Amino acid sequence: MVLFATAVTSCPYLHFPRRLSVTRQSIRCSLTTSSVSANFDLKTYWSTLREEINQKLDEAIPVKYPAQIYESMRYSVLAEGAKRAPPVMCVAACELLGGNRLAAFPTACALEMVHAASLIHDDLPCMDDDPSRRGQPSNHTVFGMDMAILAGDALFPLGFRHIVSHTPTNLVPETQLLRVINEIARAVGSTGMAAGQFVDLEGPANAIDFIHEKKYGEMGECSAVCGGLLAGANDDEIQRLRRYGRAVGILYQVVDDLLEAKSSKTKLVDAEKVAEEKKEKSYVGAYGVEKAMEVAEDLRAEAKNALEGFEKYGEKVLPLYSFVDYAADRSFSFSDQV
Repeated sequence: MVLFATAVTSCPYLHFPRRLSVTRQSIRCSLTTSSVSANFDLKTYWSTLREEINQKLDEAIPVKYPAQIYESMRYSVLAEGAKRAPPVMCVAACELLGGNRLAAFPTACALEMVHAASLIHDDLPCMDDDPSRRGQPSNHTVFGMDMAILAGDALFPLGFRHIVSHTPTNLVPETQLLRVINEIARAVGSTGMAAGQFVDLEGPANAIDFIHEKKYGEMGECSAVCGGLLAGANDDEIQRLRRYGRAVGILYQVVDDLLEAKSSKTKLVDAEKVAEEKKEKSYVGAYGVEKAMEVAEDLRAEAKNALEGFEKYGEKVLPLYSFVDYAADRSFSFSDQV
């Protein structure tokens, strides 16, 4: 919380009560796990996986006919600014429960494909109308709206196909693969991310909890659960991963909202006015900074509490613990590797 509070309280026009500058509530995890987690080298772990996933994504989307669709797909999926958080979380959850990393890579790539597809569509002028994504022009800005729509349409089924055609059958039974495909379909469908985008466009500002849960929580939840399913997790473990992934996904976006407010060069009220005009909704815009910080700390605690049942797996749980702190504190970046 100290790093997190420092990151968001240093802005000259944001003022917070003193009680929010320290941990607001205890995180119920063992002292041993917490202390070791603080020393875990998440950046190296994440960077190594990121390189492997980037290579496999490059191989998964070769340029074919019609070339322009594939170039549009590759442009978004292989963007240098992509952190690969969903696939890395999937691999980490799979390895936690004793699964083979090779068994997780096809699903990890599929998660990045459907994630990129959702971002392509969300950025369209008829949706969020964002001109840039991951530090570069949005897909439709480069390839046009028609090609961007087609690229997104093509990436969704490619992800499912990639799982079926590339997952080693000797490592993952077909019944588990069906559950993985069902989980992804649920997360991106009409009751998941699509529902969040609809309410983001049409719903009131006080629907921010639903929007964040669906647009961001669903992808985190899906990523963690898919990793567990690939490793043969039991029902209790799946439910813990579901709670964990959803909390981390929402936490990441709430902190993004706070950091965006901090970095704005205008007064907060002006920033909120611009956000309303663009129909963008955030926790800061809806509830203010203090409430957003409270939500972030609650989510941080919830995510770590969900991991309590995995302490029997020893150090294998440390990547998941570390993801929580990274989501809150942003203690490093990948900019030096881009």
